Amino acid sequence: MITAIVPAAGLSTRMGGELPKPLLPWGASTVIGTVAATLLAAGIAEVIVVTGHRREAIEAALADHAHAVRCVYNPAYRSGEMLASVQVGLAAATPESAGALLALADQPQMQLSVVQQVLRAFAANSGQALVVPSYAMRRGHPLLLPRWLWAEVLALPAGDTLRSAIQRHAAAIHYVETDTPTVLADLDTPEQYAEAVNGDR
Repeated sequence: MITAIVPAAGLSTRMGGELPKPLLPWGASTVIGTVAATLLAAGIAEVIVVTGHRREAIEAALADHAHAVRCVYNPAYRSGEMLASVQVGLAAATPESAGALLALADQPQMQLSVVQQVLRAFAANSGQALVVPSYAMRRGHPLLLPRWLWAEVLALPAGDTLRSAIQRHAAAIHYVETDTPTVLADLDTPEQYAEAVNGDR
């Protein structure tokens, strides 16, 4: 069993405007709705969205997936640290989960085929590898944290980053080479959002 964790608690300060990134329109849905739909289409049994800023609005945007998506709250969301949201998600995951697929709440371009590649690679490595998709030799998302790494991530102090834990276990990384830059693309600014909506990013 795999748990997907989607940190969606941030303030989206660089995006500006009234709506945080997860609530921006994306096709017939929203950014966060699209991310959740892709994860569910991949057959992931447990999808946890970590909320904070505009908590109620994000939960409402996921109403169509309420039967399959669980929202948990990160009270430290104003710190702006994604690590805190990852830790909240890991702590909420079911004990039976063998790994945590970390997907970004501002990556609606995430492709189902890439998620499936990452899941297959994890299974092929007996659930022990730290699976990271890459494009042009650059690490992207969604990445998959094996269960043995969770305790270390949960113990990271405030101000640290997930990257430090990953770097310590570089030998355990299994890279999934992809042919799409979408594993690198996220939405931080209005310009990036406009480019993505227009299919230029």
